[in-house]
Amino acid sequence: MANSKSLEGRVALVTGASRGIGAATAIALAGRGAHVILTGREVRALESVEDTIHDAGGSATIAPLDLSEQDGIARLAAAVAGRWDKLDILVISAAYLPTLTPVTQIDPKQFAQAVTTNLLATQALIAAFDPLLKRSGQARVIGLTSSVGSEPRAFWAAYGSTKAAFESLLDSYAEEVRKLGDIRVAIVDPGATRTAMRAKAYPGEDPATVKEPAVVGERIAALAGEDFPTRHRERVENPA
Repeated sequence: MANSKSLEGRVALVTGASRGIGAATAIALAGRGAHVILTGREVRALESVEDTIHDAGGSATIAPLDLSEQDGIARLAAAVAGRWDKLDILVISAAYLPTLTPVTQIDPKQFAQAVTTNLLATQALIAAFDPLLKRSGQARVIGLTSSVGSEPRAFWAAYGSTKAAFESLLDSYAEEVRKLGDIRVAIVDPGATRTAMRAKAYPGEDPATVKEPAVVGERIAALAGEDFPTRHRERVENPA
């Protein structure tokens, strides 16, 4: 964990925090002093991340959540509002990758799950937590995307199309709240990273050739404390 406590006193919520980039981001945010609300479907995995944060002297709370249940997002927002009077940082990391396939062969059930997880849940999160973000005075919303969201690629349509819509949704929200306080929205492309999703997409790739999730997590945590212009975009490259 970082020694800097630049996020001391801030409350952060990270989706997909049970593993990969989401877990690494939660750990990095806690290392900078934020209290992190960990959301995800796997309770034991969330507890493991929480233990890592606590063992390092950080502060975290687990909140098991299935993003496909819209009522669950509303309940979570109500619970967070009941304990804290604001939300300073929202990191939308959770995503679902359907099987890579031609457009003509996209599996309808997998496509529906991708739309629900990657797009509909994002709208529900923003709608539910908007009041708490506006109370922050310095809120940061950071969404994780993929290069296929802006650069269509063969066989990636089921995922890429949801990420394109995801980016449009976040950019629209950024414009809507641009003059209503200090909510800044950023979209981060993590680039090639050693995650389970990456392994699913590139089964023959040597994991040692791509960066660890901690590299991305540290960058997102640092970004959360920066005074970046809203609708900021960046890609996290491999460290030199």
